[in-house]
Amino acid sequence: MAVRNETRVTQFILLGLSSNPDLQITFSVTLLVMYLLTLAGNLLILATIYADSQLHTPMYFFLSHLSFLDLSFATVTVPKYLVTFLTHNKIISFSDCIAQVFFLHLVGGTECFHLTLMAYDRYVAICHPLRYTTIMNRETCLLLVLSTWVGGIIHGFGQTVPTLQLPFCGPNEINHFFCDAHPLSVLACSSTFFSEIADMVNTGSLALGCFLVVSISYAYIISAVLKIRSAEGRRKAFSTCASHLMVVTLFFGPGVFIYMRPSVTFAGDKLMSVFYTVVTPWLNPFIYTLRNKKVRKAMKKLGGGKVFCSGVKH
Repeated sequence: MAVRNETRVTQFILLGLSSNPDLQITFSVTLLVMYLLTLAGNLLILATIYADSQLHTPMYFFLSHLSFLDLSFATVTVPKYLVTFLTHNKIISFSDCIAQVFFLHLVGGTECFHLTLMAYDRYVAICHPLRYTTIMNRETCLLLVLSTWVGGIIHGFGQTVPTLQLPFCGPNEINHFFCDAHPLSVLACSSTFFSEIADMVNTGSLALGCFLVVSISYAYIISAVLKIRSAEGRRKAFSTCASHLMVVTLFFGPGVFIYMRPSVTFAGDKLMSVFYTVVTPWLNPFIYTLRNKKVRKAMKKLGGGKVFCSGVKH
């Protein structure tokens, strides 16, 4: 009787975005440019909000935290991919791969909670404007942001631990450009049923909970905005919310497509992954700055050296 090889895999091979060398060059250059623009755009938002005292409000405090999360999200995946392309070394150790899975879902989960928090912030600002500064005071804002990180850590462990329990005894080629729970589970040499259920319950609870809070918040917001008599007032309120809703759609859409189903690989998975890990963090600064006169004005002042740094006030 043949003895099954149970040698544990100690490293994986990331196959990247394409097996075609010309396409690999195109994808790599594109990702490099987008990553650099992501760094520049989000760092500019962070610097602008920190430097302009008029932007030291809860809304812009949360926006600066979103920029930090976007920076972190793109940095978890893109630099490693670019290094593998430049060095032609596609190998990633088992521990580094698991670490990438953890930090990917830590930051991704935190961003889900944070986008939900931003919806709640808009609800308080529009539905309870007279109590806004009292409700969203400095301590409350800091506590809420801290809670998003706690939720992200729990989600990260919830995705990583079931993956870590799977036996990997070969093959070790990951059909992706970064390590994630889905492409890894395909390589497991035993049943992945329970890990898939755990992943779907974890991600499903996160997605459903955040979706419900965002939906309820915007139901109240829309109701309150429609009661505003001034057309200009309604326009400003809807404009503020439109940017956030656009970001929520861009972030949640691809994520739900990838994670809310069994671990079956589709041709569109890599494209979807590029979209929510690279394209969305790159687009967010444009979505907020192009639609926000206060941020654009503050950026012009920052470029002219007319502002000075001071502590954040809420």
